[in-house]
Amino acid sequence: MRILVAMSGGVDSSVVAALLKRQGHEVIGATLQLYDHGQAAKPGACCAGRDIMDARAVADRLGFPHYVIDAESRFRDSVVESFADAYARGETPVPCVACNQGVKFTDLLGMARDLGCEAMATGHYVRRVEGPEGAEMHRPVDAERDQTWFLFATTKDQLDYLRFPLGEMPDKAHVRALAQELGLEIAAKPDSQDICFVPSGSYAELVEKLRPEVRGEGEIVDEDGRVLGRHEGVARYTVGQSKRLGDIHTATGERQMVTRIDVPKRRIVVGPRVQVSEADSRRTVRLRDMNWLIDAPAAGVRCGVQIRAREKLREALVKPLENGGALVELTEAAMPAPGQACVLYDGSRVLGGGFITAGDA
Repeated sequence: MRILVAMSGGVDSSVVAALLKRQGHEVIGATLQLYDHGQAAKPGACCAGRDIMDARAVADRLGFPHYVIDAESRFRDSVVESFADAYARGETPVPCVACNQGVKFTDLLGMARDLGCEAMATGHYVRRVEGPEGAEMHRPVDAERDQTWFLFATTKDQLDYLRFPLGEMPDKAHVRALAQELGLEIAAKPDSQDICFVPSGSYAELVEKLRPEVRGEGEIVDEDGRVLGRHEGVARYTVGQSKRLGDIHTATGERQMVTRIDVPKRRIVVGPRVQVSEADSRRTVRLRDMNWLIDAPAAGVRCGVQIRAREKLREALVKPLENGGALVELTEAAMPAPGQACVLYDGSRVLGGGFITAGDA
């Protein structure tokens, strides 16, 4: 097969390219230049500077063509600006989802089709399984590397075209060993981090630079509006967070956590962590921009839902809504953060997902 490999310059995508080449496929490498922090980008970055050179070196060593696509403008508009907008609304965005569904699985996939490729492969830890009704997305063998939550917005058509060779790998150590076996000099290169486009490591500084209206101190209050302390900027907090609240506690000494962010009033609303499951949590959650990887069930589907990247599954009934969203009825109350993803699972299979909104039923 002729396969385009999305190469970030890291170990995972490089191993994918090398494995496919060794299997006899016609490999074409492609790297998106998403931002420019220079060749000396901080460890953990991807798709810029040194990483592009690393991807090209792998292609040269293995003898397949490699393209670099300038996607800085598209990436800034579809990922970075929307990231800042979300924080300015008091939400907690997931930029990796926007990146995958924007420049990566749209621009690169379109390029792959234009080049006559029969598939596009990536270094994501996801299993693609051929089911009775077409391709299915499943969790990988290595649960520690699971990236299905970040790929929930992959459409049926995209999933049919995509390949994820690392989904069956037992662990990252095995992948690095393969990189050494295949003669790749980047075998020991550090993994990329989630927010790769933040050169300083502080996402709040980036948000405050792009959206200066969220910059500056404000009040930390309880649900009754009583002022408990001061904060350094609303972009530095997310629902469920208990850090950076200072020495704030109730009369009984209970630890506090963020329950709501009131951007217009520049207020961080907190409540006792021990009471969250009763007083501040929700049993119903509304989702927007729902993506179904199964036929949307009119009566709803009982499944497991994951409302944060590393949280446990929660039992729920999920019902499609006419506006393209969904209503999630949780068996056990939770504290969802607006802007985060809610992903639906049946065992290891991803059924779909959407983004959590501020309102409930």
